[in-house]
Amino acid sequence: MEWLNTILTIILGLLLRIGIPLAVTAGIIYLLHRLDQRWQEEASSAPLAAPGGKPCWEVKECPEARHKACPAAAQPGVPCWQFFRSKSGVLREDCLNCEVFRQASVPVFI
Repeated sequence: MEWLNTILTIILGLLLRIGIPLAVTAGIIYLLHRLDQRWQEEASSAPLAAPGGKPCWEVKECPEARHKACPAAAQPGVPCWQFFRSKSGVLREDCLNCEVFRQASVPVFI
């Protein structure tokens, strides 16, 4: 009978030592996943505002040939500098000095 108490004590000890932290971690992961889903839904439902209401090619008075070749012209509702980010997310130097970028308001998400 004493061996049964010993085995139950070991099992209970393992449950307390391993099982409870795993359950707490799984609960935190679940809550963070739900929070991330909510943030993703909010981000997708609130589109970025076009800078100043005028497309950048009108503000900068780009020639027609340059305007047609520009990737930002395909989606005028998206700020033009979003098309010219590097793969690491860094903006080009000419975008940082651009009048359209400097005059754009910061998007506010409610």
